[in-house]
Amino acid sequence: MARKDSIEKMRDILVKRRDALRRALAGDLSLLKQLREQSGSDVVDAALDSAQDEISSQLAEVESRELANIERALDTMRQGNYGNCEICAAKIPLARLQALPYATMCIECQRAAETGELDARRDANWGRVVDAGYTDADVSMTDLEL
Repeated sequence: MARKDSIEKMRDILVKRRDALRRALAGDLSLLKQLREQSGSDVVDAALDSAQDEISSQLAEVESRELANIERALDTMRQGNYGNCEICAAKIPLARLQALPYATMCIECQRAAETGELDARRDANWGRVVDAGYTDADVSMTDLEL
């Protein structure tokens, strides 16, 4: 099977997974809203509701992260860059994409990113710089009280 055919199949899988996650998240969030509106009759019920609420919240967070990764992969497909490593631009092996369809890096670059070696190998990405150079000394309580 050609790489293009495999990528097309992955697109179909990603679209189905995206739609399923959207439905699941809509259900999870409505369930959380319902749980918050209900008040338990005793301390045990309140504790159980709180534990269930926490589990549902964590599940929704994981699903939300996966959904964002899928949306990003579908966007790179639309741009024609899907399957290329975002660091070295090499083709990501199909086996890796089949295992993790929203992978954005080849195995070598992923390993380097996890070990911290990637920062030394690639040029600075100034689009990700957040530090504006301010320190706590730059802000005083009188500035906040205005």
